[in-house]
Amino acid sequence: MYKCIIVDDEELARRLIKRHLSELEDFELVASCESAIEALKIIKQTPVDLMFLDIEMPLVKGTDFLKNLKQKPKVIFTTAYREYALEGFELNVVDYLLKPIIFTRFLKAIEKFLESTHKGIERSASKYIYIQSNKKNIKIVLDDVLYIESLKEYVQIHFEDRKVIFKDGITAFEKKLNHHFLRVHRSYIINTNKITAYNKRDIEIGKIEIPIGDSYKERVLKKIVN
Repeated sequence: MYKCIIVDDEELARRLIKRHLSELEDFELVASCESAIEALKIIKQTPVDLMFLDIEMPLVKGTDFLKNLKQKPKVIFTTAYREYALEGFELNVVDYLLKPIIFTRFLKAIEKFLESTHKGIERSASKYIYIQSNKKNIKIVLDDVLYIESLKEYVQIHFEDRKVIFKDGITAFEKKLNHHFLRVHRSYIINTNKITAYNKRDIEIGKIEIPIGDSYKERVLKKIVN
């Protein structure tokens, strides 16, 4: 469970981030503060993994607060002012969100946080992701996925009992998957836990045969054998 804190002098902004966080599993909001001074008291008492930090605040700016913080959590800056972006990234923050923060952009920042937190292990730890389809943010439980197919500008996820299609590139989408997934062809990614049989030409997942691309063979067979 990732513990989060919101630091923003605008009540509406705090409410919006809180609502976005409530849509996610494994994220707990420990405090919502209207000033850096209030947040400092919380951080000294409670370990925080991720801080949503406004930049332009009374008394102490978010950038100054972060610079002087001894034990720094991961930070996502939230601000209405684009000109602070460079300063934000110089402070090595996870991401920089412009207000008003839409949920899809918020999710991208969360994904960056997970990547920066886990680095080498995040792909093995991920159990689910969110994708946008038909104007909805749909939770995809990765253990339930059989395989993934590229359809030009779209990606189709195959389950036992359904399919989900959404606009994305398969190469970009591959980066969001955990270590159980393997690219076996330019158009296919499989869940290695679902393999029922294989040879040098194709992989079977139940009654489905998925071809192994020539340029993928050596890596695929090595991965499956190991």
